[in-house]
Amino acid sequence: MFNKVLIANRGEIACRIMRTCRRLGIKSVAIYSDADVESPHVKLADEAHHIGSSPAAESYLNMDSIISVAKMSGPDAVHPGYGFLSENPRFAEKVAEAGLIFIGPTPESMIAIGNKANARRLLSGSTVPLIPWAEITVGKSDEAQVVAQKLGLPLLVKPSNAGGGKGTFLVHAEGELSSAVESAAKVAMSSFGTASVHLERYLKNVRHIEIQVVADQYGNAIHLLERDCSWQRRYQKIIEESPSMAVSPLLRQRLAEAALTVMKTARYVNAGTVEFLVDGQNNFYFLETNCRIQVEHPVTELITGVDIVELQLKIASGQKLGISQSVIVGRGHAIEARIYAEDPDTLLPSGGIIAEYREPSGAGVRVDSGVCQDYEVTLYYDPILAKLIVWSETREEAIAKMRDALHEFVIGGLITNIPLLSKILSHPYFESGEYDVSSITPEFIKTKIPLKPGGQGVGIWEYWRWGR
Repeated sequence: MFNKVLIANRGEIACRIMRTCRRLGIKSVAIYSDADVESPHVKLADEAHHIGSSPAAESYLNMDSIISVAKMSGPDAVHPGYGFLSENPRFAEKVAEAGLIFIGPTPESMIAIGNKANARRLLSGSTVPLIPWAEITVGKSDEAQVVAQKLGLPLLVKPSNAGGGKGTFLVHAEGELSSAVESAAKVAMSSFGTASVHLERYLKNVRHIEIQVVADQYGNAIHLLERDCSWQRRYQKIIEESPSMAVSPLLRQRLAEAALTVMKTARYVNAGTVEFLVDGQNNFYFLETNCRIQVEHPVTELITGVDIVELQLKIASGQKLGISQSVIVGRGHAIEARIYAEDPDTLLPSGGIIAEYREPSGAGVRVDSGVCQDYEVTLYYDPILAKLIVWSETREEAIAKMRDALHEFVIGGLITNIPLLSKILSHPYFESGEYDVSSITPEFIKTKIPLKPGGQGVGIWEYWRWGR
């Protein structure tokens, strides 16, 4: 096992990784930008080093600066977390060139399936169903128009190297295509360092289901069941749960087999996630592979009892997986809600100083946070503040526990999305489990929290709207 690990990230995921490192007796090294001098992840680490100014391009995306700190601080390995450089094969190569271990898949696997276009090409001859798609050259508007006519409208424009729905644009008419391609390319370049873009057919009324996979370098691979990530805004997840109400045992088996096929085809090692879109007739289609740990990994940890970060560290250090598929059994129900610094009415990011901060607690309640009281939330990075995860024996109990926990979560001084999360957890769509990726509409956002039958309603919309 490693003696020291550098976490090439910030916020809640950096803190999350550090806690497992500490439990395993591994020292952690943090990196930070000008904006993150007082960040909790800096204080939690055994040592911390400055890497640049506040913009991500000058700090958390600055490979040379991070590698320089790694060489100086002397870790055995580098954990990239999620986002930033986590799925950048060149960064993985630079880590290896520095004589360190990259805690994640090989650069070859990232290139093969981390890029959406490459993944579809690799899987085109396999049994894994694919959504009709085509990669385009940014700047050639005629090419985009030809592809759009072939695929049909509406369609989605996506950065080929991105994950988590970033930079995804829905195009209903040909006149919207050029600006969507340009916008997706800009997001791709600023967030992931490449302007590669592709188009794919837009599927309506589908669920977003993903399978967590873990594989070692000795050919052993298992799946850790599914997560339903269909509650999304701006094509980015906001609430996840497991097990999915839309997945039968047979469908679960088919999805898992497809996910393992994807990973084995790419000779994937370490933790990764294969994402699918599932329609009302249980047809499913490969969406993408995330070659990293997922934001929503705690949902899987709570129902399986497996520490995914621990598995990542052990596999990267050369150990065998040590877990067989037969021991992976889902128990109870888990739900995760992402707490964002964003206006629940407009879904636009917000900033400010957290004047008051109190986390909920209790049996079956977990908070993975990257902030604290008096912390300044800037607009330089993704606005996620924390993740609230609950577990209970049944889905109904988990929903009730999440509602209570959201009510107890105090973040004063800036606007958060807690009112929107509370509304979702109280909505008939969520309670029934009969929702899809299009459930959060402008009309949904504008409506007030519905009254419970014969009750007084949730009653916290205005209470949370402007903070306490």
